[in-house]
Amino acid sequence: MAAASALIDAHGRAIQYLRISVTDRCDLRCRYCMSEDMRFLPRSELLSLDELALIADRFIARGVRKIRLTGGEPLVRSDTIELVRRVGRHLGQGLDEVTLTTNGTRLAEHAAALRDAGVRRVNVSLDSRDPEVFRHVTRHGDVVKVLAGIAAAQDAGLAVKLNMVALKGLNEGEVAPMLAWAVERGMDLTLIETMPLGQIDEDRVDRFLPLGGVLADLRDRFDLVPDTHRTGGPARYWRVAGSDTRLGLITPLTANFCDGCNRVRLATDGKLYMCLGHDEGVDLKAALRSSESLALDAAIDDSLRRKPARHDFRIAAGAAPATRRHMSVTGG
Repeated sequence: MAAASALIDAHGRAIQYLRISVTDRCDLRCRYCMSEDMRFLPRSELLSLDELALIADRFIARGVRKIRLTGGEPLVRSDTIELVRRVGRHLGQGLDEVTLTTNGTRLAEHAAALRDAGVRRVNVSLDSRDPEVFRHVTRHGDVVKVLAGIAAAQDAGLAVKLNMVALKGLNEGEVAPMLAWAVERGMDLTLIETMPLGQIDEDRVDRFLPLGGVLADLRDRFDLVPDTHRTGGPARYWRVAGSDTRLGLITPLTANFCDGCNRVRLATDGKLYMCLGHDEGVDLKAALRSSESLALDAAIDDSLRRKPARHDFRIAAGAAPATRRHMSVTGG
């Protein structure tokens, strides 16, 4: 394809980070993420491996420096490792990093292959290390598999960051022990406020835990030093003094972070979403399959013009979710 301009949205923000959901399927059913009887897209509607790689190539050519593969659970898709290899060929040639967010259930099987393909760090979603709490949150998951996956990732030389959604009445008592365990294992931990994406079977108000209070409690237990570290995402960081562990907070509801947004999200059906908190998307699959050679760039440019200034997240009793689509469609 011909050269094209850098990715600058209507608010002057440079887009350098692309998150790609390779599948909406997942082998868990986390209560805050999806309903128990989720209906997934037919496989015929998903982007092919070649299409995913072509879109990634184009974004890299236009200035994207970091790509994260997500889901659903990306490792349930059989060709995800091959996609990592294709994207990883650009490392050092326009691309700084290719990473993966996973629930960890299949990480033990794939950790070495991910490292060989160019991944150097992974985010693992882990809301509890207690087997019963984990099973409740995920509806049927086995935390032993996730812990084995984390161990395998570290053994393979991958840096691990834990992502923990803070859930009132479920895991709030585990936050401090999780941070202590992260320090012990040399991992980072990011805490996330639950987000109103898609209709679920529970009222999110009942589980919403503002992170300001959580941080205050942690500062009573740990020596936390503000850290200017940034990974390209929305987290703000503290370092646990005397360790290499960083604590990150993602606070979409209590402390908006949209001014510095540098990312867009490609869903597995080919829709490009400019904001996690809005339903409007641009169909890159249709553009890619068009006979017009410049259709993909035109669609990407259209998306930049549409990127909103900020999300509209709010959690209130009886309030509709911010988007019709679930988190698994566009990934974490």
